[in-house]
Amino acid sequence: MKAALWHKRNDIRIEVVPDPVPGPDEVILKVEYCGICGTDLEEYRHGPILIPTGTPNLLTGIAAPIILGHEFIGEVVEVGRDVVKYKVGDRLAPDVLIYCGECYWCRRHQVTLCDHLAALGLSGHGGLAEYCRVPVSMCIAVPPSLDPACAALAEPLSVAVRALRKGRLQLGETVAVFGAGTIGLLCMQVALSAGASAVYVIEPDPFRRELAVRLGAARAIDPGAGDPVEALRAITCIGADLVIEASGVPAVIPQAIEAARKAGRIVLVGIPTGPSTLNLVSVVGTEKEVIGSLSHVYDEDFYTSIRMIADGRVNVEALISDRISLDDLLPRGLHRLEEHRADTLKILVAPGAS
Repeated sequence: MKAALWHKRNDIRIEVVPDPVPGPDEVILKVEYCGICGTDLEEYRHGPILIPTGTPNLLTGIAAPIILGHEFIGEVVEVGRDVVKYKVGDRLAPDVLIYCGECYWCRRHQVTLCDHLAALGLSGHGGLAEYCRVPVSMCIAVPPSLDPACAALAEPLSVAVRALRKGRLQLGETVAVFGAGTIGLLCMQVALSAGASAVYVIEPDPFRRELAVRLGAARAIDPGAGDPVEALRAITCIGADLVIEASGVPAVIPQAIEAARKAGRIVLVGIPTGPSTLNLVSVVGTEKEVIGSLSHVYDEDFYTSIRMIADGRVNVEALISDRISLDDLLPRGLHRLEEHRADTLKILVAPGAS
């Protein structure tokens, strides 16, 4: 089969590798679509960050070269001898997280905190290939009527679902989302679906601001036109009840904290690209909560994301910027994501396409 393998920094190759063979509790998926994201780009240009080199990952037993891709969906073409839950022809979306199941955090069902957390596409072979071997324990069935391209966005949507869950959104609360990339726009839609009275988006790019409004934002604020914190207070009087920081820009994090009302909550879901300086006196003095949110949990966030896409509560199709073949991964995929960030959201790779 053809696959995209990360060998080292700035070295991703489309190669022919042996087809995977399922273990007893695994299935082989024929990958229909696999999304690429900023994490893939970071590994390409600045890795290894999460990809193991030299010493194999403890849970997967794999080290680079590794097949990338952690946002994918596929059709079952082969099942392991102990698999009874799924059959050939089923369409599945894998949660992709691999955890030990034995540490303190796993026993508490806080699997994102596992001492040995791993993931397909980063520390094990992922979905940027024609076929992928996947443990059934991480798979969620996809309704037959659901467009597979849309279902491929279940993984990033589950990140947004978890962020709102961690933020404890209450019916009627106001939400501010900093950053209208894929995760930010998904967080906005999840907040509206969960009962927010209004969601305000702070985003410097006009294309993304327009899309945010089209998808339901009450207002999209240009931070280049003035202080976004003052703009939010002018609208809400006291600040947002819940703030989601989805940009990952270090300079934006202090603004996101200031944008919350007294005793408000701030969820940091964007991965910071560097250190940030915070005024912790303002956090303590106003009793705000700053909450980190990482990834997703399969039976809470990932399952919910599939349901939200299937019943139309979240419009993921509007976020698909392009659909490309595996051979175009670099020129039309990662390079576009790097060079045209403003007007590029989710690029989907169809490994079986020519």
